[in-house]
Amino acid sequence: MLKAKDILNELLVNIFNYILNIESLNLKKQGVRLSMNEVHILEAIYNTDPPIMTNVARKLLITVGTLTTAIDRLVEKGYVERYQNEDDRRRVYLRLTEKGLKTKEIHDAFHEDMIENVIKDLKIDENTELLIALENIQNYFRDKYYARINK
Repeated sequence: MLKAKDILNELLVNIFNYILNIESLNLKKQGVRLSMNEVHILEAIYNTDPPIMTNVARKLLITVGTLTTAIDRLVEKGYVERYQNEDDRRRVYLRLTEKGLKTKEIHDAFHEDMIENVIKDLKIDENTELLIALENIQNYFRDKYYARINK
């Protein structure tokens, strides 16, 4: 059993690190000078409805205070802007600038290419047992995380 635990640990850590490092190199190669955390904040803003601070922070599993610090940097760098909706001026909304949208497109293209190649090279779409196992791993970590933050 110890061998399986060691192998699983090494696989998860390596896969996580390989993806982050390869994506980071890809972004730098295309002129993006943001951290992976900043890129993932751009993605979360784009994919959150409505894109207000509390919703984006919740999606990223971080505090609003942590997000505020990151948003301040992204606004300063020209990737994000804050705005108020005329219907509800109490809320501050976030949106990506043209620079932010371009970065998100580069990020999305990387993920699309990565998944296309993994499916093609490893024939993962034909391996339903592997897909189920990966989904179970994802659900385990999601449930474990939510159990910890809701204590």
